[in-house]
Amino acid sequence: MSRHIRCASLALLAVAVACTDASGPLSSDGFPEVKAATAFPAAGARAARERLARRVALALASPAFRARVKAQLDRSKVREHKVHFQRFLHAEGRTVLRALAGTALESESSVEADATYALPLEMYFPVPEHRARWTGDTHLLVATAQDDDEPPVAFDVTGRRQLLSPTRPPNIPVLAVVPLETDFDNPATVSPFVCCGGGGSGNPPAGLYMTATKFVHTFEGWLKGNPEFEVHILGQSGQTDSLTSYQCAGEHASGYYAFDQNAVAWSGNTLLFTQQQLNSYRSQHSNQNFRILVLEDDDGACAIRFDNGRFKSLMTVLQNSYPNLTGSKDTTTSGLGKIVKRANALQRILKSVYSFITSQDDLVGNAVEDVAVGEFYAGFNWAVKGENNATNGWLKLQMR
Repeated sequence: MSRHIRCASLALLAVAVACTDASGPLSSDGFPEVKAATAFPAAGARAARERLARRVALALASPAFRARVKAQLDRSKVREHKVHFQRFLHAEGRTVLRALAGTALESESSVEADATYALPLEMYFPVPEHRARWTGDTHLLVATAQDDDEPPVAFDVTGRRQLLSPTRPPNIPVLAVVPLETDFDNPATVSPFVCCGGGGSGNPPAGLYMTATKFVHTFEGWLKGNPEFEVHILGQSGQTDSLTSYQCAGEHASGYYAFDQNAVAWSGNTLLFTQQQLNSYRSQHSNQNFRILVLEDDDGACAIRFDNGRFKSLMTVLQNSYPNLTGSKDTTTSGLGKIVKRANALQRILKSVYSFITSQDDLVGNAVEDVAVGEFYAGFNWAVKGENNATNGWLKLQMR
């Protein structure tokens, strides 16, 4: 996005915010009821989330509200017992919204404005032990954060604000109100195929498969719960100098592309790209190879969202380190067996959608064949090279 377009977008967003609610007093400890129209959008959304988290914490001083929250979390059929925050807020005739406004001594319109400006949120206990231990009492905190590496901002039921460690959860249970990562309209469900590393039944199609992964860490802050690793097959977008995602494999992908990795290591049987897809790509882009990109999703399943400058910098570093060897292609061995090998990939610009208001996905890295990088890890044949040429993990890939 150009600087002029970006500035124009900020101005339009500021006007929209100003029209939402221009009145309302400050609360007793200085938290404004509504966001400032002049605030930078990312900072404004962050402040709105903090105010919402504080209001939830204050409302949890009420036994009736605690019972309502616990019942809603316990009933949730979404993984990690997540609840869509805005839907919870407006359910049953806006009962929860009125409760937040009432306990904070604020107007309903100010709560509504923050819920809109904060963008979609989800609420849950990201630490399983916390979820199991909370009985519905006042011994808990409500916390929020935008990015994985920032200290979560937390509130107790009196509204007292504190900062938590970004790397280690406290002993007291923490209820998170954080940017949405879950598709609540199509929630992931546990199946024997996902547990075993792939979704689908019948005869798996021929193509490129991933059978094991290992990463240096999960790339997910504890307040965001389980990681959502995704593997994207990137290829030339039309006849441009840009890349686009042709296929995504991950927790929310369907069929044989589904896999769910909740720790640093995983093994199973997940399809990344069918032979038919490979053939189709080659017919349309005869002189172009594809890239294998790994990310940890923080905002919207199977949609790449991070600053394009980061991706271009990564590609430049890898191209300088391993000239013409950072891409991938399928080929045939002398024994007529199909394999995937290192290859040149020209494009370094990614066609992706990213709003600076939302969380960025974590760029884990670009997969490069081990013989190209000169690094070998038992049981794996491709290294995942991240920013600054760091080795962030390893993949086991094979053609079938």
